[in-house]
Amino acid sequence: MAGPKSSSKSSSASSETSAAIATLWKSYLDETPDRLKFIDAFLSFIVLSGVLQFAYCVLVTNYPFNAFLAGFASSVGQFVLTASLRAQVNPENRSEFKDVSPERAFADFALGSIVLHFFVFNFLG
Repeated sequence: MAGPKSSSKSSSASSETSAAIATLWKSYLDETPDRLKFIDAFLSFIVLSGVLQFAYCVLVTNYPFNAFLAGFASSVGQFVLTASLRAQVNPENRSEFKDVSPERAFADFALGSIVLHFFVFNFLG
């Protein structure tokens, strides 16, 4: 008799989780500015790129190990720079970044990306 009750509890929790995720997604689509959605898409791409590099290293080969390290470090570094850009251009964080305009934030992001990739390129050898 405990079987059906536990099954109904898990399906109830599952439906509550699904409803919460649906509400979160609808709120994200309705309230997030397009600029931040674009940055979020780029962040997702960077995460996917890092995961694929790591999976390739583990499953296939890590022969040029410095190439894996450079690529993975590039993904992590670019993610950090992009997350920082997102935080600075988010209108809800305007009180935290009073002195930083969105243009200045993008210029810092671009310069940081150039420096990051310069070091990554030099690490490749």
